[in-house]
Amino acid sequence: MKKIITIVFTALLMFALAACGNKSGEAEPGKIVISGKEFTEQIILSHIMAEYLKAKTDLDVEVKEALGGVFVLQEAMKKGDIDMYVEYTGTGYLNVLNNEYEPNQSPDEIFEATKKGYAEEFNIAWLEPLGFNNTYALGLREELADELGLQTYSDLTAVAPELSFGADPEFFERGDGFDALVEAYQFDFGVKRNIDPDLQYTAAKDGEIDIITAFSTDARIDQYELAILEDDQEFFPPYYAAPIVRQEVLDANEGLEDVINELAGTLTDERMRELNGQVNLEGKEPKDIAIEFLKEEGLIE
Repeated sequence: MKKIITIVFTALLMFALAACGNKSGEAEPGKIVISGKEFTEQIILSHIMAEYLKAKTDLDVEVKEALGGVFVLQEAMKKGDIDMYVEYTGTGYLNVLNNEYEPNQSPDEIFEATKKGYAEEFNIAWLEPLGFNNTYALGLREELADELGLQTYSDLTAVAPELSFGADPEFFERGDGFDALVEAYQFDFGVKRNIDPDLQYTAAKDGEIDIITAFSTDARIDQYELAILEDDQEFFPPYYAAPIVRQEVLDANEGLEDVINELAGTLTDERMRELNGQVNLEGKEPKDIAIEFLKEEGLIE
């Protein structure tokens, strides 16, 4: 019996030492794991970051594309399962840091507050924004908007009980999502549905869903002739895209922050919409689009 106890104790001790030797979150010099969310834009951005770092550094770059929503990615960053992805200022400010947004706050104020909060709470660095603002936008078929006389979110309030509302599952969980939106505008939709973010545009075009949460940089808004309503109460904050990286990874790889920051300001709303359209409307591969973009901009050879 004493021998069995000794064996068990030794095994537990070895396990504890192994755990201490592989502390979650520690950076491995010379390696970076890049990920992103589960929609086209994020997959493209993951590959833009990856291909740029492959060309400009000696890092071993791994891509885990379309890993999940903000909450999945945040946990993966905290655990050290991934090292970097592109996040949006409004998402970080409201949903991760749980701050409250006031319409008079400028994009720079949101960015600086988010950057500071992530550094203090998670040891995650927000690097320079890429240049575009991908905000949420309530969209619907142009003919339906004309029929109901809808131009603003407030116009929608009176007719919401007659309409169906569709969004991805994350939108129904976010602090700046469905519950807060309906409270702000007093919406009472007749039907609400979970739908994949890349399928919602076709569903709106075909009349399967009346109102969707479109992304302002999605080319399918114009392609499918969807009307975008005005957020007249300024419910949604700015959502400027920026790379975020675990500070341990930056510390372990000298000069990495400067290299990533060379991508600052390289993407406009229009250019991001164009890249998204090449995937969603022309059927091109996100990785190929990323490489073409970097070459066209003279960022890689």
